[in-house]
Amino acid sequence: MTAPARLLVRDLDMAFDSYVVQQGVCFEVRAGEIFVVMGASGCGKSTLLRHMVGLEEPVGGAILYDGESYWGVDEKRRAVINRRFGILFQSGALWSSMTLAENVGLPLSLYTSLTLGEIAEVVSYKLALVGLRGFEAFYPSELSGGMRKRAGLARAMALDPDILFFDEPSAGLDPVSAHRLDRLLLELRDSLGTTIVMVTHELASIYAVADTSVFLDAETRTAIAWGPPAVLRDSCEHPTVRAFLTRGDA
Repeated sequence: MTAPARLLVRDLDMAFDSYVVQQGVCFEVRAGEIFVVMGASGCGKSTLLRHMVGLEEPVGGAILYDGESYWGVDEKRRAVINRRFGILFQSGALWSSMTLAENVGLPLSLYTSLTLGEIAEVVSYKLALVGLRGFEAFYPSELSGGMRKRAGLARAMALDPDILFFDEPSAGLDPVSAHRLDRLLLELRDSLGTTIVMVTHELASIYAVADTSVFLDAETRTAIAWGPPAVLRDSCEHPTVRAFLTRGDA
């Protein structure tokens, strides 16, 4: 049975004043899959993510979560929908003055009625999921780049979101750390059924984790291909897509 569409993007137009970033973008993300937004630098990948999580409002089109229009409801309702998201930005965005336990526990203290003891239990569990059991008392500055990314992921997962969003999760990581992060994303999908939307231009990660994808073209400023990356590499009619997916060797 095909999983239902958790996220639908329909005819989305993104612009800053008179500058058009992307227009007419359409795709869908099904529950329990890893979906990759890919394309060359400057094509609007991160801008699209910001529109999907409510940091930028589109000039046209629609974004729907489980059939509900994100930008078609009032601000109060959008805040409720936002609780269903977990977001990991490139930097990890951890508070440097807080321990990992405090960082991961912050969303729980703000948005739940859990006791301090219950929050501590959830924090330990989330850190264990990302391989950081026993690091509760460490500060971000005491960790490697890969560990900070995993700690950021633990915080993004704190409220058990329906969808996890990642903006260039492998940026700044060495190949081994990037591979470990890819394996962690696959484990989250397979063990917890997590739906993941990932913005990246890293081919190794794209082939390793993506169930399906959309390609944003910088020249035409629209989405020109959809589907599993390996299928697009082998059979897409657009030379720009094939060149991207083969590093220009197509």
